Amino acid sequence: MDVMKTLGRTLAASPERQHEADSDMAIVRAVQAGDVAAFDRLIEKYRGRVFGVIYNMTSNREDAADLTQDAFIKAFQSINRFQGQSSFFTWLYRIAINSTLTHLRKSRLRSFFSLEKLDEDDRQSAEIIDALTDKTDTERDAFVRELQEKLNEAMQKLSIKHRTVVTLFEIDGLGHQEIAEVMNCSVGTVRSRLHYAKQLLQAELQPYMRK
Repeated sequence: MDVMKTLGRTLAASPERQHEADSDMAIVRAVQAGDVAAFDRLIEKYRGRVFGVIYNMTSNREDAADLTQDAFIKAFQSINRFQGQSSFFTWLYRIAINSTLTHLRKSRLRSFFSLEKLDEDDRQSAEIIDALTDKTDTERDAFVRELQEKLNEAMQKLSIKHRTVVTLFEIDGLGHQEIAEVMNCSVGTVRSRLHYAKQLLQAELQPYMRK
């Protein structure tokens, strides 16, 4: 069983995503025209998603909260230079990721793949857990904690850039092109990093898979 196929997902371009980008651009234009308060709508829309991806890179809530705030401050300060070559979503994520990478390099922290998003009330999450274990309900929490530790160990073997790609793809659901834009690299590089990371993670998780 390929656990990374179970965990992975590809976010394809869609009319909804284009509509979202157009809507964001309208808000950006309003801010650039002097309606400073309009920026709050972008904060409200993306704060949770930015926090989530930073948290999964740092595994520290305080750091994630600070870096999220810093990302929005930098975005607001630079808003007049944003001309829409990419979506606001991509531009904001690039700011957040770069700030987080700088933070990780300076503090030499290790980022961890988090299973915190696995909510058993969510159908997809429940299917993932069921695919990983034959345990009873009473054993499940202990198993997930053990699996978390194993994933943490595996993620520590990856470089910061590899961990970032895995976080953006597996946790935040970005597609290859979007990750390439966020990390300022080629799609081929994104695919190569994902391939290497998935091979390592799958090998580390193999003992936990059903026979």
